[in-house]
Amino acid sequence: MSTIATMRAERVTAAGDLPDLVGESPVWHAGEGALYWVDIARRKILRLHPDSGARAAWELPERVACIAFGESGGLLAGMESGLFSVTLSAPAPSDEIGSAQVRRLAAPAFALPDMRFNDGRCDRQGRFWSGTMYMDMAKGRPVGALYRFDKAGRLSEPVVDNLIVQNGLAWSPDGRTMYLSDSHSSRRIVWAFDYDTQTGEPHNRRVFADLHQYVGRPDGAAMDVDGGYWICANDAGRVLRFTPEGKLDRQIELPAVKPAMCAFGGAGRDTLFITTIRPDAGASEYDGHVFAVRPGVRGCVEVGYGGSL
Repeated sequence: MSTIATMRAERVTAAGDLPDLVGESPVWHAGEGALYWVDIARRKILRLHPDSGARAAWELPERVACIAFGESGGLLAGMESGLFSVTLSAPAPSDEIGSAQVRRLAAPAFALPDMRFNDGRCDRQGRFWSGTMYMDMAKGRPVGALYRFDKAGRLSEPVVDNLIVQNGLAWSPDGRTMYLSDSHSSRRIVWAFDYDTQTGEPHNRRVFADLHQYVGRPDGAAMDVDGGYWICANDAGRVLRFTPEGKLDRQIELPAVKPAMCAFGGAGRDTLFITTIRPDAGASEYDGHVFAVRPGVRGCVEVGYGGSL
């Protein structure tokens, strides 16, 4: 590990801010200069302007796990009962919670009750991808699946099935490689696929990184312009960067033990923001907060959903 460059992330949410229970899905909004993310357990979408520290939050009618902005405006969210178009109210004062209107766009045939969507992101062509999971992760039920929501508003049949905790979605800078992970402790695998950018079909699945050989469980991910894949190592307090060849070459250390997902943002897309989960027991003052680091590389431009919302 001595040859691996190590950086340390700093907290960007204030110590007095209410920590997230399950902070996930950070997304940078370049037009607003703001970071959006969700707290799954509290059913919230949150926003932070890093320059001023101004915050806003909106409550949704059910758990929200992932979000993406539309190319023409609007917000798409993966929630408990399906994919939704979300309209946020005008921001409330920082000590109040705003409201949100939701409209369901599509829903899969869930394999069991008590399931929800989890990690989600758009490919380089503007299709939205997200996977499902059984909410009681400790049960380890492989009933989750990965779905594609195309720009015509059609939800695919399962594209990848037999998943326990779907995570780690990302695409290479040219869009021709798709990454996917399963975060469950019995899996801890990141896969790579060849990706047909015209049809949106992945194929030639292979193991890209086996975190049994490193640390933590592979949670949410981000992609830099050099093809580096940054994956949150949940339970290990680190974010790991793998080269396109699958070599670990950099890592970020956090004082929070459960980093959940990361995203590039800032004016030059040179800041990596990291959301975290607060453990049920033994939480520190850092767990559940948002962190940031400048890792010396820019992130890819994140494409919004290309369909109508």
